Amino acid sequence: MSQPSGQTKPMQDLIERLDLEKLEENLFRGSSPQNGWQRVFGGLVIAQALMAAQRCVDPDRIVHSLHAYFMRPGDPSIPIVYQVERIRDGSSFTTRRVVAVQHGKAIFSMSASFQVEEPGFDHHISIPNVPAPETLMGEAEFRAAFLAQAPDTVKKYWGRERPIEIRPTSLTHYLSREKLEPEAHIWVKASGLVPDDRHYQAAILAYLSDMTLLDTSLYAHGTSIFDPELQVASLDHAMWFHRPCRLDDWLLYTQDSPSAAGARGMTRGSIFTRDGRLVASVAQEGLIRKRAND
Repeated sequence: MSQPSGQTKPMQDLIERLDLEKLEENLFRGSSPQNGWQRVFGGLVIAQALMAAQRCVDPDRIVHSLHAYFMRPGDPSIPIVYQVERIRDGSSFTTRRVVAVQHGKAIFSMSASFQVEEPGFDHHISIPNVPAPETLMGEAEFRAAFLAQAPDTVKKYWGRERPIEIRPTSLTHYLSREKLEPEAHIWVKASGLVPDDRHYQAAILAYLSDMTLLDTSLYAHGTSIFDPELQVASLDHAMWFHRPCRLDDWLLYTQDSPSAAGARGMTRGSIFTRDGRLVASVAQEGLIRKRAND
C-alpha cells in the first residue's frame, strides 16, 4: 500500500491496525505489529477495543469515558478477537462492553460510555507552565546523545520509530538512580497525519494515553520500567474524553503518582492542547513488583 503524502510508516501502520476486520455482527479481529516485544502494547488493545465499540454505536454518539482491565498479557504473534456486548441504548447515553480474547481466554475487558453531544457548563484546570516542545531534545537527538551508553532495554525502546513522538521535559529518571518527585510533564505528538474522523482521533488519543504512565509511579523510588529487577504491567486503565482534539499539534501529558503500595503504583494524567484546553483525563494502576531472587 502506498504511503500518503505527509504520512509516516508508523502512523500509517497504526491506522491500518485500527481498521478492524469485521467477522460477524459485534465481533471484530485486530492484529499487532511484529516488533520483537513479548507482549502487545496495552495502548493498542485499548484503542482497538474502543474502535470495536464505536463500530457498534450510532454515529451521533461520541465516547466520553472508558474503564478497562488488563487480565493477561497479549500475544503479538496471533490476532486478537474483540467481542462487543450492547449493554444499553438510552435517549442520551449508550453503553458498550468489549472483551478481547486470545487462545480462547479473555485478556482484556472494557466498558465504554457514549453520549449525544450537547451544551452545558464548561470549565477546566489550567495547563502547567513548562518549556515548549521545540526547546526540548527530540528523539533523534536523544538517540544520538545517550543510546550508545544505555542499557539494552532502553536502546530497544528508544531505538525504533513509533506513531507517537514523546518529548519529556526531564530525562533525569532515564539517566540516574536519583529519587524524584512522582510527577512528569511530557509533550506527545502524532508522528503523521491522523484521519479527520472522531472515531480514529479518540482511539489514537486512547493509544497514547497508555504511554509513560506506569513509569511515573517509579520516579520516587529511583528506578524505571527498564529495571530488569522489576516486574511491571498495567492492571487497569480509565479515561475521560472532555473535548474533541484533532491531534495535529503537540499535546502536553501531565502525570503524577499519588500512591504506590501493595506492589501497585497509581498514576493520574491530564492531556492538554498546546493552547491550554484540557481534552482528556486518565487514571491507571499498575503492577510494580520486585522480582524474587533466584
